[in-house]
Amino acid sequence: MNTVDLENWKANPRTAFLAQSYEKLLADEAETRALSADPAMKEMADHELATIQEQKVAIEAQIHEIVAAEKAEEDAPPNEIVLEVRAGAGGDEAALFAAELFDMYKHFAEAKGWSTKIVDESKNDLGGYKEASLEIKGRGVYEDLRWETGVHRVQRVPETEKTGRIHTSTASVAIMPIRKKSKIVINPTDLEVETSRSGGKGGQNVNKVETAVRMTHKPSGIVVRSTAERSQNANKERALSIIQAKLEALQAEAEMKKFAELRSGQIGTGDRSEKIRTYNFPQDRVTDHRIKESWHNLPNIMSGKIAPIIDALHEFERTGQAGAASDED
Repeated sequence: MNTVDLENWKANPRTAFLAQSYEKLLADEAETRALSADPAMKEMADHELATIQEQKVAIEAQIHEIVAAEKAEEDAPPNEIVLEVRAGAGGDEAALFAAELFDMYKHFAEAKGWSTKIVDESKNDLGGYKEASLEIKGRGVYEDLRWETGVHRVQRVPETEKTGRIHTSTASVAIMPIRKKSKIVINPTDLEVETSRSGGKGGQNVNKVETAVRMTHKPSGIVVRSTAERSQNANKERALSIIQAKLEALQAEAEMKKFAELRSGQIGTGDRSEKIRTYNFPQDRVTDHRIKESWHNLPNIMSGKIAPIIDALHEFERTGQAGAASDED
């Protein structure tokens, strides 16, 4: 044990009380050692030193157990994420596709027994999503959805198309894990916070009180809105945790790009600009370009039944084996 360890233990809320007890034992030990210099006190002092040593060992064991449990908790896959969907190229059709993707993931999550909550949503006149964020909590949520980050492409004839021409539109998906203990430390002076009244459901209180929060992280330019909670403070906390998650995701994305060529069996680069999947409605087919596998029955898939795709990605991660090559562009 050294001074640095003791200071770290005192700074950790879970070990602070034990660290204070340990520090007192160190003081008692020093005092008792001084007494042992007196021959008349040596026998009693030695007995006391042995007791103090036993107590120190017991406390150290408790602290190491707590620290190890914390590390295991930090290293474990998080059971909470924010899923963000944004319309890409394609105007209204892209926004409608973004809304369908959002619903697809929401239905999949609910079928898995995970809890979901819409953090924020921005709709166009047709009910499509310009962007929307969904909080999902549940065991295995990040493990199952971590590969969904990227550009999703749709090919179909829009309802508004008079000539029957197939349009191609895109929407991007980002999966951001929310960790209990974020590694990102944000300086409060780097944040700009604006409040406003929440719209939509929530009762009169939500509409009369400024509970909605728009938070900007000035150094990165990241902007987050949170309207899901019923209090301004809760929305601030939620917005801050999402900003931390976004910053962690950007950091992880940069690392994955840097070392992508060294990773065997890797599924993409984790880059949100990477085209990962095409939903071809005329051919009733969805293709994942990273593992070169295709599935049919798009209405079923869009209703949230994406387990076969998730399972195939898990299998590819385990074995590095792709399916049969697709003829999809």
